[in-house]
Amino acid sequence: MKQTKILWIDDEIEILKSHILFLEQKGYNVRALNNGMDAIELIDVERFDIVFLDENMPGLSGIETLEKIKINHPQMPIVMITKSEEESIMEDAIGSNIDDYLIKPVKPYQILLSLKKNLETKKLVSEKTISSYQQEFRNISMELSGDLNYQDWITIYKKLVHWELSLDTSQDENMLEILMQQKEEANALFGKYIKRNYLDWQKEGNSNIPLLSNMLLKKKVFPAIEDIKPTFLFLIDNLRYDQWKSIEPLLEPYFYSDKEDLYYSILPSATQYSRNAIFAGMMPLDIQKRLPQFWVDENETAAKNSFEEELLENLFNRYSFDASFSYHKVLNMDFAKRLLDKFPNLMNNQLNVIVYNFVDMLSHARTDIEIIRELAEDESAYRSLTRSWFEHSPLFDMLKYLSEKGVNAIITTDHGSIRVKNPVQIVGDKATSSNLRYKTGKSLAYNPKEVFEIRKPHEANLPKQQITSSFIFAQKTDFFAYKNNYNHYAAHYKNTFQHGGISLEEMLIPFVFLKAR
Repeated sequence: MKQTKILWIDDEIEILKSHILFLEQKGYNVRALNNGMDAIELIDVERFDIVFLDENMPGLSGIETLEKIKINHPQMPIVMITKSEEESIMEDAIGSNIDDYLIKPVKPYQILLSLKKNLETKKLVSEKTISSYQQEFRNISMELSGDLNYQDWITIYKKLVHWELSLDTSQDENMLEILMQQKEEANALFGKYIKRNYLDWQKEGNSNIPLLSNMLLKKKVFPAIEDIKPTFLFLIDNLRYDQWKSIEPLLEPYFYSDKEDLYYSILPSATQYSRNAIFAGMMPLDIQKRLPQFWVDENETAAKNSFEEELLENLFNRYSFDASFSYHKVLNMDFAKRLLDKFPNLMNNQLNVIVYNFVDMLSHARTDIEIIRELAEDESAYRSLTRSWFEHSPLFDMLKYLSEKGVNAIITTDHGSIRVKNPVQIVGDKATSSNLRYKTGKSLAYNPKEVFEIRKPHEANLPKQQITSSFIFAQKTDFFAYKNNYNHYAAHYKNTFQHGGISLEEMLIPFVFLKAR
């Protein structure tokens, strides 16, 4: 095990020999110096894990030494030791990024505690996290073996995401691999659950069903609209629950997460179906029948989500909902910045709907652009890239503006995505849809055991292109690859993030009320 190296800088270092001896007996390697200039030179040529620095030294003071060290070694942990508790000294030290401070006379165990706090916290937290997940692994496994309902699946998925985010920081690859295996087991069982229950959820009069895409506005958003102040609904396309949890801490200074729910995306868990269902308040088949001018079939070349504002207006009219609203779709940063400038005017509306497409574009870019694939190599990196984008985006600026004005917001999405690994062979004609996680067409050939098949689309409230058209959906981490040119499809799309099929990541998606602080 690597020995921890400490640099202790104090002009009265001779007095501290007993402290240094104590640390050396505890297994630490301590180097002692009596002035700041020598310390700065030494740190540039020799590695240290932490520095203890006297604040009150002749010549170069402790604060000046601290500032010079931080120029070349900004991540170096530094503990300031001072005789004074004057507020101005503490403010100077804290402003110069000290990691801890101690007041003289310092006792040996205070030094030891500071070392553990600054050097071993991550290790101790990691060990505790791993130990806790080992216990929870058994509990989740037992839950997965039970007879789960739709709310149970939400609870399990929240637990899995919690542990995934927690283990991210542990860097224990073996434990992460165990978690990924447990997620794969959960997704396999979730696929079976959806196959058994999804068509029953579509039957008229069945009230024992989860909240689905077509119910979202009526049951969640409309009751939240107020007369006194506006409500802002941000729909971030293709935002997974784990991605939401990664950006949530950035919003904590500005909002409380007042209510956080997961709801179920309809099938296909893809924008054309799920988002149109959200804004229409109807299933896709009903949109096609009742509002055919706003529905674009799979085999048509026109954009599939060009009528969301019209669908939303129709929904308001159907429910005689007399509220002023606006609708905006953000496809690039320039538009987002211009929209932010309009926010003072949007305050006059009771509801403002903003569709933000970045995460979906990131997912597609990762498939097609090698450097993006490298940057978002796995789930952890994908979350990190999403968080980095959000932190520097106009969307974050929009939310901060609303917080300043005391205005609440809602964040949700239309579907999530999953990293696919296993190609499943399929045969289809030229009219077959192109999505990798679901297919619809009239001449599909496949292994029924590998898919969820819906031979009668109307039973799932889905439109069909031809009289004999059917739908099939990929499960777990599968994706569809055509028999012709199979090897190319299998290699190109493996480990890409896709949506449209059946998985916890695609179908269980966040809906969050943010209350301004």
